[in-house]
Amino acid sequence: MLYWLAELSSGGDVFNLFRYITFRAGAAFFTALIFGFVFGRPMIEWLRRKQKKGQPIRSDGPEGHFVKAGTPTMGGLLILSALLVSTLLWARLDNAYIWIVLFVTYGFAAVGFADDYAKVSKQNTRGVSSRVRMLIGLVIAAVAGTLTAWVQPDPLTGQLAVPFLKDTLINLGIFFVPFSMLVIVGAANAVNLTDGLDGLAIGPVMIAAATFGIIAYFVGRIDFATYLGVHHVPGAGEIPVFCAALIGAGLGFLWYNAPPAAVFMGDTGSLALGGALGAIAVVTKHEAVLAIVGGLFVVEALSVIIQVLYFKRTGKRVFLMAPIHHHFEKMGWSEPQIVIRFWIISAVLALIGLATLKLR
Repeated sequence: MLYWLAELSSGGDVFNLFRYITFRAGAAFFTALIFGFVFGRPMIEWLRRKQKKGQPIRSDGPEGHFVKAGTPTMGGLLILSALLVSTLLWARLDNAYIWIVLFVTYGFAAVGFADDYAKVSKQNTRGVSSRVRMLIGLVIAAVAGTLTAWVQPDPLTGQLAVPFLKDTLINLGIFFVPFSMLVIVGAANAVNLTDGLDGLAIGPVMIAAATFGIIAYFVGRIDFATYLGVHHVPGAGEIPVFCAALIGAGLGFLWYNAPPAAVFMGDTGSLALGGALGAIAVVTKHEAVLAIVGGLFVVEALSVIIQVLYFKRTGKRVFLMAPIHHHFEKMGWSEPQIVIRFWIISAVLALIGLATLKLR
């Protein structure tokens, strides 16, 4: 919104700064961060009053989690409020990719909110049925995939870029939208499964957002895209503003979510943030790189799939408990140990993902 103040600039005044993506990304980061610090505590107290008993704790979960009883959930509302305000203020609102990513983010947020509300109101860990959540998520992702295919220029429409290879595109044709659905819904649910310990999900989400902010900036500029040998995606250069806002909002939330958490993100936040990462990967033509950068989320999701399939087949378990972060809890790792080590893994994977820009 504030970008339009640049139209008032004669080229040598402060309004001219609003033309630069880097300036607006920095401003978006600080706007979201300050929003989180200012409204974080009042929002947490409001959630505590409304929920009374807080998020219900799984009876079959790790023993150490029972001390968290009474902690309010839906803390994702803090992240999403800061993210929305900051993005609307600093992003170019005539950019289609910004609206596609916002649509996915807040579409999944609505699904997560309904699930959290059902859990809190009924005081059990069963919220909205998984089938309903999956169906709505697929519809949201289908709309986003269709819009992306429509907005992107003809040479990129329906194409899948291959990491490490220059000028290599695989024409998915009519399968592009189903593939986009798989990426977006998969990312949303993978982040949702990762959100099981204080601070565990938000750290890797911010690392992934920073990585894709850099990728989006490079693919959005034809000079950088040409130099690096990646596909230029006109308009994608605006995505870093959203990513910076997400990081600022995430840090504001982490201030209250660091162990011991004053509030949980809930499905409201985890589904929304995962969906956002998936949507960004789709619009930047780096879907495959998301599997690298978000490798931690992939492992968390795979651990659940493997556990369920193996148990159905043999009646035995591969892991002490799934998702895999609970396996390490059962092994005796402390919660901070798991969180910090998983953050380190995420940072390493992010660097590998960034390396795909140059190793071609």
